[in-house]
Amino acid sequence: MAIEILKIVGISLIATFLALVIKEQKPNFAFLLVVFVGCSIFLMLLDQISQIINMIERIAVKANVNMVYLETILKIIGIAYIAEFASQITKDAGQGAIASKIELGGKILILAMAIPILTVIIETIIKLIPS
Repeated sequence: MAIEILKIVGISLIATFLALVIKEQKPNFAFLLVVFVGCSIFLMLLDQISQIINMIERIAVKANVNMVYLETILKIIGIAYIAEFASQITKDAGQGAIASKIELGGKILILAMAIPILTVIIETIIKLIPS
């Protein structure tokens, strides 16, 4: 894993240098380079992401956790990462207003997906309180 971060940092630094050089002549190409490198880094991490999800699923099965809740939590995490990634790319393009709307949309979707889990937690707490 230490080698992976060195690859990511190396690619990022090279892309940053190239983007700064290209930006003076062709700003559109510099932006495309940044987006391409960002997507490439994400693709490099897919194997680790898959391993993490598999480990969490194994732990959930051993703990006898309802898989619906685990799937919901994983979707929420995915929404958070995707919204952050898209927001950062949009900010890099100089569109801060759109980036903030992406963040807002991500937060609302996360809240909407979390409501069933919050409902179960509240119902469980109410059952534990003596009447």
